Amino acid sequence: MRASGADKAGEAQMVRIAMLSFAHVHADGYARQVTESPEAEIRCVWDHDAERGRAAAERWKVPFVADLNAVLSDPEVDAVVLNSETDRHTELILESVRHGKHVFTEKALTITTKDADEVVKAVKSAGIKFMISLPSRTTPEVLFMKRVLDDGLIGDVTLMRARIAHSASLDSWFGGGSAWFGDAKAAGGGALFDLGCHTVDVMRWFLGEPSAAVSRVSNFSGRYDIDDNCVMLVEFKNKALGILDVSWVHRSGPNMMEIYGTEGCVIRGAPGHGLMFTSRKVRPVDVPAWVQPTELPKALPSPMNQWLGAILRDEPMTITVEDGRNLTEMLEACYLAAREGREVRFPLT
Repeated sequence: MRASGADKAGEAQMVRIAMLSFAHVHADGYARQVTESPEAEIRCVWDHDAERGRAAAERWKVPFVADLNAVLSDPEVDAVVLNSETDRHTELILESVRHGKHVFTEKALTITTKDADEVVKAVKSAGIKFMISLPSRTTPEVLFMKRVLDDGLIGDVTLMRARIAHSASLDSWFGGGSAWFGDAKAAGGGALFDLGCHTVDVMRWFLGEPSAAVSRVSNFSGRYDIDDNCVMLVEFKNKALGILDVSWVHRSGPNMMEIYGTEGCVIRGAPGHGLMFTSRKVRPVDVPAWVQPTELPKALPSPMNQWLGAILRDEPMTITVEDGRNLTEMLEACYLAAREGREVRFPLT
């Protein structure tokens, strides 16, 4: 462990955290996770928007510090939790790492792959503990699907299709301090970049390295000047195809995830069925039968708790800075493909 608030023999260790910005809608949720942990505490709040930062500091009953360098130079701060606008991530992460602080960041890692590669290099060189919040990787259903793939129960994967959607544009979710979600420069993108992050990450995790992408992003509602209805198609090096549609104009209906292979398929989110799979390795193909698992893998610790455990006890983390980099590359490729109306090849250069 590089740093903690435990200096006296026998004293319980505590990770002392600075909250860097409350721009993101999940910032209060992360602050709650910190305060609910017996192993962490919030020491201060910084935000380039002083009004927003002071309001958050008052909510969480900690000091507001307007000088970022003062926060990062403070020996009483071990780590930072970053919830700024996405276009500020690169600068804030690099500054935090330069000061030797452990970093937890909201997704996406960065807007461009070039910046993501710089972050990966800095994190690896500094040896700090880094976590990007991709909690889908810790959930029992996703872990079960990954096990089905790893065990070859559905054979070689041929296609993954997924939808993730909600009504953000229809119901005007973003305004005031969260208005930046509708600003392409600050956010990097709209529905696909924000909401699609988690499923794009899972698709990359399940199917491996991508080889090419095409996509279409559009603005259906006109509520925000950014994409709110999107489809991407990615071909992977193993020849599997991945299709994802993402929407902020979804009023009702399932958010399904389907994976098909040469020996069967696994599906999550089918109305009235939940998680189920079929495989001729389990039952003969001429006996149509779905298997609904009665026991799922145990949920992994949350990204926040994995990070704290890594700082305090050097416990392993299941989500890496490279995962964040790979997610950014997928997102950048899909926006580039949509913007230029062409197929984009990987790796991006």
